[in-house]
Amino acid sequence: MDKKNKPYPLAPLLQAAFQNTSQVVSFIDTFLLYLSSAGLLVFLFDIGFEHSESELQLLHYFYHAFFLVAFACVCVRMLVLLRSKVNRPSVIFEGLLLSFMVLELISRFVLQNSITTASTLLRFFDSEQPIYIIIFYIFFIEVSKKTLLFYRSSLHPARMFVLSFMFLIAVGTFLLLLPQSTYEGISFIDALFTATSAVCVTGLVTLDTATVFTPTGKVIILLLIQTGGLGIMTFASFFGVFFQGSSLKGSLFMKDWLSEDNLGQITNTLFKIVTFTLAVELLGALVLFAVIGDIPEDSLPDKFSFALFHAISAFCNAGFSTLTLGLYDPLVRFNYPLQLIISVLIIVGGLGFPIVFNLYRYLRYKVLTWAGSIRAEHPKKHTPRVLNVNTLLVCITTLVLLLVGTVLYYLLEYNNTLAEHGPWGKVVGAIFGSVTPRTAGFNTVNMAALTAPTVLLYLLLMWIGASPASVGGGIKTTTFAVAILNIISLARGKDRVEVFRREIGKESVDKAFAIILLSLLVIGLAVFLITLFDPQMELAAVAFECFSAFATVGLSVGITGLLSAPSKIVLIVTMFLGRVGTLTLIIGLLRKVSTLRYRYPKESIIIT
Repeated sequence: MDKKNKPYPLAPLLQAAFQNTSQVVSFIDTFLLYLSSAGLLVFLFDIGFEHSESELQLLHYFYHAFFLVAFACVCVRMLVLLRSKVNRPSVIFEGLLLSFMVLELISRFVLQNSITTASTLLRFFDSEQPIYIIIFYIFFIEVSKKTLLFYRSSLHPARMFVLSFMFLIAVGTFLLLLPQSTYEGISFIDALFTATSAVCVTGLVTLDTATVFTPTGKVIILLLIQTGGLGIMTFASFFGVFFQGSSLKGSLFMKDWLSEDNLGQITNTLFKIVTFTLAVELLGALVLFAVIGDIPEDSLPDKFSFALFHAISAFCNAGFSTLTLGLYDPLVRFNYPLQLIISVLIIVGGLGFPIVFNLYRYLRYKVLTWAGSIRAEHPKKHTPRVLNVNTLLVCITTLVLLLVGTVLYYLLEYNNTLAEHGPWGKVVGAIFGSVTPRTAGFNTVNMAALTAPTVLLYLLLMWIGASPASVGGGIKTTTFAVAILNIISLARGKDRVEVFRREIGKESVDKAFAIILLSLLVIGLAVFLITLFDPQMELAAVAFECFSAFATVGLSVGITGLLSAPSKIVLIVTMFLGRVGTLTLIIGLLRKVSTLRYRYPKESIIIT
């Protein structure tokens, strides 16, 4: 046999491996998941505790070893994917990861001795930060791929939704208890309270975020807000579908929490939600950074971090702030452009993704129709129904609540909390005061100085909250609107609810009144328990706190940190129920009936 044609011993093994690429890739995926999990635990140990010189040296060696092993695995997986001619977006991101790792390899092992003070980029790649990025990137991607396995289980989507929030709160509590997350350490109940408030995008705090938490702790809180606002399952499903592809059962599983009826649009909707959120938050951060340019550097050293934190907190309707007094701080109290930008972020985040996307389709249709009517001699007379009833109800209810809230707040607080502002400042303050109770939680005035009528107005606005399928809480604007429409229909003698030449389904009406009743029961029970555990607290202040917790608002009249541990637990449960939804929790716990093919004889009950 010719030596040129003689096969090498390794060739059959490689050929057999490439013929079964799915098993090879699956093995590497599993190995990288375990490897990145170990790397993540070491990273948490690294940033969470103080270390001696010997420990730092061991950590440095571990990061070296992790990088080399991960680099070899990624190279093999990339080679297998290319040989199998897999046409997936994951190949592009695999190439980006590999390119990043090549730069890290060159900087760390080749150019290490030639790095000068001028080569900032090379010094960055020679540090541990790129390894941190690689660990998180690999871990999140591999976990996202495994997330799709949950869709094969028989677990109810509502139960999965609730469990995902419980898991995120538990992780957040553990991370906030790390010694390096706070300057002097915090108790377990305060860590649990803060993690729950961040994950449930509430904003109630028992400790001062600005002074108690280190930069590491603030980053943890920000990540909890982001993942809690959209839901960790949304992020994980997005990357899992992106890298592994979707399935019919997975689409059916995601349909409920994405509020998307068209199964063919599940992946597209998931992509639009994540990209829209990140794009709006980044744009909001850039605009906020521009409007705080006049603040002195010694008063606000890291302005972009401040802008990014508040942009994410505002869009997610969280209400967390890195200033001790929040937006009532003298640094930003009279910065009216900043308040308007945050108001816009709150409104957009509280509208709900289906509403935003439907409005976009409507505006695009109007623009295309207008452009077509200019070019065509005989424009089309047919007008399709682009705006659905849900969008119309949400927009009208939101607009009415904003206008009524602004006018009433302006009149009630003109000579009180708005007295220190000029004419334009009073208008902006009234607008902000009407927006922020809608589950946002920021304040530009002294909440303890509000008049009694304003407090009652806040209770109503907090209770109604934002819109469905959004990052906000409350009973939701559509629930309130459907309840009002049902009352009007009953008063007029109708046996059904009609609006905009459409009939609202009986199931929606029943859900609306069930949500209203459950919300009042939860809030009432929370008020009762807190007054039982802390009888020295005023009833009005306790009621305000419970409404704020259930509606995931975060506004407070200043008693949160003064509550006892049992009362804090009550608020933790109230925040959790307000975020996941009491009805959603009940649906997840109770088993659905298999059939309702029977019907009992009807009887009328005396109601009035």
